[in-house]
Amino acid sequence: MIVSCGEALVDLVPEPVPGGGPMNVAIAAARLGVPSAFVGRVSEDAYGEQIWEHLVANGVDLRACQRGSEPTARAVVEHIPHLVFRFEGTDTADTRLTDADLSLLGNGPHIVHGGTLGMFRGRTAETLARLAEGHDGLVSLDPNVRPQIIDDRARWDRFHQRWVDCADVYRASDEDLAWIWPDRTPEACATALLEGRARAVFVTRGGDGVTVFTRDDRIDVPGRKVEVVDTVGAGDTFVATVLASLWERGVASDRAAIGDWTSADWRSIAERAVAAAAINCSRAGADPPYPDELG
Repeated sequence: MIVSCGEALVDLVPEPVPGGGPMNVAIAAARLGVPSAFVGRVSEDAYGEQIWEHLVANGVDLRACQRGSEPTARAVVEHIPHLVFRFEGTDTADTRLTDADLSLLGNGPHIVHGGTLGMFRGRTAETLARLAEGHDGLVSLDPNVRPQIIDDRARWDRFHQRWVDCADVYRASDEDLAWIWPDRTPEACATALLEGRARAVFVTRGGDGVTVFTRDDRIDVPGRKVEVVDTVGAGDTFVATVLASLWERGVASDRAAIGDWTSADWRSIAERAVAAAAINCSRAGADPPYPDELG
């Protein structure tokens, strides 16, 4: 199955809404009908119960997920008198993951995905880095950079590099790459990644679409015109749709197979992911589509 690893939190806008990049990926994959699991630590407080119920309602496997008494991390969004974002996440449950035992999910190899806050915060960062480094199946990374939360750049860089060293698929926005490697163009970033383990690098540009870089080609896919209601969860929906397509093509059991795919294969995967992200943007919050909406 697709195993998305990292944080689950709540966005207060002002009412609490379950969020967190890896949690959104798990839900988006499950909605597409792909076996999907979430690995993280969810609080036992009221917000944590809301998150847990949201995951269950969307059919996400939680057998390898932990619960804890620590509070839920909160992203507070205030609009008056102007837009202000405040993160409250000191010693929260998402930072305290002590174990990631994928044997609880049945026979693998699974597709492991990580990124966003779980990649570098607290004990969770080491737990998940070791999981990725020891994993036999395909590994996916979406750094999904949140600069306002990163107070130790050196630590972030170390954990990001550990994931890069074992990631077969890498997705980042052009803004992410400008923050990670400010002295490189997106093309140069992709080239460097493909000189390592990565076989496919997806560089998303919001409404302008995505470029897929492989070791043999560059594939440009335009965006979909849509009346944008909200962009929350668009990147998560994109990467979940890519992973769902990989799972459907049998990559979970043969990670090397993606090295033999054609440009037409990657274009098809990217076009489907762009369509899914556009649907998500047409409605409020992280609300990824179901298969019948993608056609």
